[in-house]
Amino acid sequence: MQNIATVIILLAVVTALSQLTDLVKIPYPILLVLTGMGIGFFPGLPVIHLSPETVFLIFLPPILYQAAWTTSWPDFKAAKRPITLLAIGCVIFTTCAVAWVAHTFIPELGWAEAFVLGAIISPPDAVAAAAATKGLSVPKRVTTILEGESLVNDATGLIAYRFALAAVITGTFSVWEASYKFVIVAAGGIFLGLAMGYLFKWIHKITPNNPTADTVLTFITPYIIYLFAENIHISGVLALVSCGLFLSWNSSEIFSQQTRLQAYNTWDTVIFMLNGIIFILIGLQLPEIWGQINNEIAPATLIKYGAIVSVAVIIGRIIWVYPGTFVPRWLSKKIREREPGVNVRLATIVAWAGMRGVVSLAAALAIPLTLDGVNPFPNRDLIIFLTFCVIFSTLVVQGLSLRPLIKLLRIKADDHEQAKEQAIRMRIASAVIEHIEENYSLSLTDEVLNQIKTKYEIRIQRLRKDNTQQKLTEAEIDQLHSIQQELLAAERSQVIALRRQSTISDEILRKLEYELDLEETRLMLERGV
Repeated sequence: MQNIATVIILLAVVTALSQLTDLVKIPYPILLVLTGMGIGFFPGLPVIHLSPETVFLIFLPPILYQAAWTTSWPDFKAAKRPITLLAIGCVIFTTCAVAWVAHTFIPELGWAEAFVLGAIISPPDAVAAAAATKGLSVPKRVTTILEGESLVNDATGLIAYRFALAAVITGTFSVWEASYKFVIVAAGGIFLGLAMGYLFKWIHKITPNNPTADTVLTFITPYIIYLFAENIHISGVLALVSCGLFLSWNSSEIFSQQTRLQAYNTWDTVIFMLNGIIFILIGLQLPEIWGQINNEIAPATLIKYGAIVSVAVIIGRIIWVYPGTFVPRWLSKKIREREPGVNVRLATIVAWAGMRGVVSLAAALAIPLTLDGVNPFPNRDLIIFLTFCVIFSTLVVQGLSLRPLIKLLRIKADDHEQAKEQAIRMRIASAVIEHIEENYSLSLTDEVLNQIKTKYEIRIQRLRKDNTQQKLTEAEIDQLHSIQQELLAAERSQVIALRRQSTISDEILRKLEYELDLEETRLMLERGV
């Protein structure tokens, strides 16, 4: 009970501190890792031992599944070539490069343990990539590549991690056998994910519309898929990713608007808590790990080891990205025609945005305590410590410098994305007005017809922003929305007053507030067009 209470209290502290991220413009994973380090050395806090076998099951399925849900499949498909080069090629290259550097410069690590370390810290993190680029003027294709890479590369890193662990435990390793099993495990994971996607799509469609039950099912789904995949020894990560992408693409068919609103808000909260908890756990265990390693290795040497591995991770990605970006374009005319606009500045952002995070932490914590139930896993604490050093270096150093680097390189977001969105909004609004005129012009009075068309006409006027053709000026449209906002506030005040007078019940209060919340959200989105 004491450990649970401690985690809850520390999570509350992290949640409070995260409110500062919007003010100081710091991605919240950076704040979490800094807070985790700080609370880890706070005197009097207990060290919480988390069973390594449960780390992947608790944290990875929902985190990866949610990342897949928020990834656009068309954008992902359009950028599949660079995503594949990074998610498979760069991860394997980084694993080997880190293993060589670690084995060469850290005498304590044998080849097998060095490959375990390389596999753990090779894949960049989906949450860190999304948070680091949020609000920055980065072209859409760059963010798609970074998020798509960090989504798929977890599978490559974790499969390599599994083979490296087996090499440590058995003392043997075969490149050909590992390559063959890699293909089988990856293909099996994708096939299972798509099959489960079809199954859960069918389940959602045949069950009654119940937002709460549907939301709960979305949380059960990743755990079922992951457990099933791991039990038949295929990639649970790729199964989660493929199922998440499939269901996300079909979400408009299987979910009602209430389910989507409830599910997305619930998932955002849960994922934030999971990220906070895992950084808290590593922070709480860091003093014990430091103390154990400190008895064997001098502090200055530990810091040197951490710096060497961190530099190897950062430089290894840079070495891979530039040839991976330009060599295929030099060799293929089709690639040059299909992927215009690639330049050194954008490649630099992709090379520098290799932040590590939750997946690396979970993999490090999940290293078995023993090899055979008796003998301890060699250098487990050192590997966890080095993992934390890499996460700290990439998140803090690269994460904090990413914004100044984008400004220095004068990189701007694509204007055509906003223009495309406005064109789509215009097309939809115009089509709805045509539908109204074709189907209701004869059956409704002019007054009712005008009332129905007003919202869409105002939307079109705002999109055009052509005062010479508008019935209302831009200022008048803003005034209209402001008045609507004030009227909603007046409605809300009236509802609250009636509740205080016991005129309405709590049930009616919640229903009316929900309707007002939806209307206010619609107005806020419309004003942001």
